[in-house]
Amino acid sequence: MKVILLRDVENLGGKDDVVTVKNGYGRNYLLPKRMAIIANKPNLNAREERVKQSDRKAAKELSGIMAAIERLKGNPIKVKAKVGTTGKIFGSVTNVILADALKQAAGIEIDRRKITILDEVKELGTYKAEVDLHKTVKHEFEFEVIAD
Repeated sequence: MKVILLRDVENLGGKDDVVTVKNGYGRNYLLPKRMAIIANKPNLNAREERVKQSDRKAAKELSGIMAAIERLKGNPIKVKAKVGTTGKIFGSVTNVILADALKQAAGIEIDRRKITILDEVKELGTYKAEVDLHKTVKHEFEFEVIAD
């Protein structure tokens, strides 16, 4: 069964992808949960139009994204954390904290789900994180955890 995904489905595809799935999976899971629609002629034509419009919109956003990357390169991100006497921080630095720090430091508002911290942050120091700015653009940046 061929279906058009209406949103991202893990291990299957992204929004507006045309994928082939088993009949039961499509009929009993994807279609009732409105995660997909059947890939017939009218739906494929509507998908093509949506893809064209989203591509035009993405091209405009891409220039803003490149400017955001330049601001990230120029500004080292500093995250404050409460520290114990041994240098270990209380709790952990999360992607939510990094999203707030990016907003304050570079003026970039990024969804927390698009930020991936590459190392476990439990002590003061410099760490790396990756932000998924666009389908084709991922940027790795450094942030420094400093004492509050």
